[in-house]
Amino acid sequence: MTFSPDSELDESDIEEQVETVLQDNDVVLFMKGNQLMPQCGYSKKAVALISRHVEEFETVDVLPALAEYREALEGHSGWETIPQTYVDGEFIGGSDVLEELEERDNLGDELATAWRKSTTSTHHY
Repeated sequence: MTFSPDSELDESDIEEQVETVLQDNDVVLFMKGNQLMPQCGYSKKAVALISRHVEEFETVDVLPALAEYREALEGHSGWETIPQTYVDGEFIGGSDVLEELEERDNLGDELATAWRKSTTSTHHY
């Protein structure tokens, strides 16, 4: 699933959307482009690494409001670079950190924790 932001949003709207997406999804990748069409090499690498371990994850295309997303995400992670990966609302890192975790055989564990929680929890609507 991919969340596409409205390009008419202001900073407070972006911050609210970031909060909502992080709360509502176990694994989130804020990226340039989308899962099917990444718009930079780092985003493409992050999608490929996450896809090795998780079938479904949320992606957010930050390009329509790049400056606003950078500011909102920096408040969560302390990083202003994109892409940024979050698991259970916690910042994991960009594509370089994902690659390091993969090389140490830790990325699957990091992502699987969130996936296991989402498949074993009961949702009441």
